[in-house]
Amino acid sequence: CAEGFGAYMAGLPPGDPQLVSMIVNHLKTQGLFDQFRRDCLADVDTKPAYLNLKQRVDNFVSNHLSNHTWSPHLNKNQLRNNIRQLVLQSGMLEQGVDRIVAQVVDPKINHIFRPQVERVVREFLSPGSCSEEPPSPTHSHTHPHTHPHTHSHTGVGSYVVATATLGRTDRGL
Repeated sequence: CAEGFGAYMAGLPPGDPQLVSMIVNHLKTQGLFDQFRRDCLADVDTKPAYLNLKQRVDNFVSNHLSNHTWSPHLNKNQLRNNIRQLVLQSGMLEQGVDRIVAQVVDPKINHIFRPQVERVVREFLSPGSCSEEPPSPTHSHTHPHTHPHTHSHTGVGSYVVATATLGRTDRGL
């Protein structure tokens, strides 16, 4: 049922920057990223990785502040910026955020995020299609750059999830 624009877009390779950009913008207009963000933030403060990172940062800041004597002339903004730079340079945030992503985002990717992204990608690539069901693998055409067990729409959906939701492609997608 797809004609014109959708058929043209479906012909682009899954990693095509124009295709990815258009799909990401479409996902944003659908409110999907806001929903994903809310879903992830809803339980982040209960996860061990978050609690561990918070404790490490608190200890780091407390240790740094213990070396300073408070006085009315203390430049609090300069001290705050100095601590911020030291925390960033320590690398603890990068490691901690990676662990938080592993505990909060990764479990949701395959069961929550990917199916929703793939549905929206299918709708975007085939506007006005006759069926709401995903195309069966036996009737879909695989693009040479997609995994052999996925159809091209799934490849695009996975790519979009990896690059847009997480901003990275090293999470095994």
